[in-house]
Amino acid sequence: MPPVTQDRTLAATGLICGYAMLIGFTDNYVRVIAQEHGLWQFHFTRTLMAMALLGLAVPLLGMRLRPVNALAVVARSLIHGLAMVIYFGALAFLPVAIVAAGLFTAPIFVLLISRFAYGHAIGPVRILAVAVGFVGVILVLGPEAMSGASAAAILPVLAGALYALGNVATREWCPKESAETLVAGFFGMLGLFGAIGMVALTILPLVSPSGPDGFLMRGYVAPTMPFLWWTFVQAAGSLLGVGMMIRAYQITDAGRASVMEYVILPASAFWSWVLWGEMLMPMAVVGMVLIAAAGSMIALRAKAGEPVAPQA
Repeated sequence: MPPVTQDRTLAATGLICGYAMLIGFTDNYVRVIAQEHGLWQFHFTRTLMAMALLGLAVPLLGMRLRPVNALAVVARSLIHGLAMVIYFGALAFLPVAIVAAGLFTAPIFVLLISRFAYGHAIGPVRILAVAVGFVGVILVLGPEAMSGASAAAILPVLAGALYALGNVATREWCPKESAETLVAGFFGMLGLFGAIGMVALTILPLVSPSGPDGFLMRGYVAPTMPFLWWTFVQAAGSLLGVGMMIRAYQITDAGRASVMEYVILPASAFWSWVLWGEMLMPMAVVGMVLIAAAGSMIALRAKAGEPVAPQA
């Protein structure tokens, strides 16, 4: 029997909470970036900045960027990159609530992939935690998340499935990779997609609306200082936050980690309240309680000594 991979769910919980607070803060400023610039330029510029920061950190902190399995790293980066492109692309013609609800089906797909592709036991507690967490997501997003279903609404669910596969791949395909290697691969792939999008929209420009509505349809725009500053904040915050998330998936089961990721919704809502004064409806508060309960169920179950399935 293959050796059991050490599982540190409580440490992973702390890493994911830190990731959620960082990403919740930086993502709130995408609305500022979207006022005059485009998604593709944002991804490309953020990648350049993130790679520059990573290049400075590698020699100072003794990090390792050389992959152990380059093919696995590229495959994982491609899967996660496609998930994010589909997610943001769906925002062009679907309400944010539907898109977000689709992406947060990821924990369900994580459990299905872990069970049927890798034979991991998932148990009733984790199944219940996914159900509770997803109900919490729907309450936070509001009842409109379940309305307006159409063929196009399948796209966010596809993004959720790809995101789930990428999360499983973090532990199953890349257990020996350093977090910085996987971060570099993720940003590199998004930067490549950003470059392709900018070139395509430069050759075949679209008439884009002003403000955030034109975010997905803009090609290159001369960068302003607010764009450069908030993109840099995004690059630095995402670099650290995604690194924490990746490390969490390496030290615990993907099914547990994916349920804990629900915490990013209340974290984003917290920063929306602090930064913009946006208040939550009572139903959303109930949803956050359910999300916290789902994460607690996973963490407490691990503390109680839930057995860890052998890794392939």
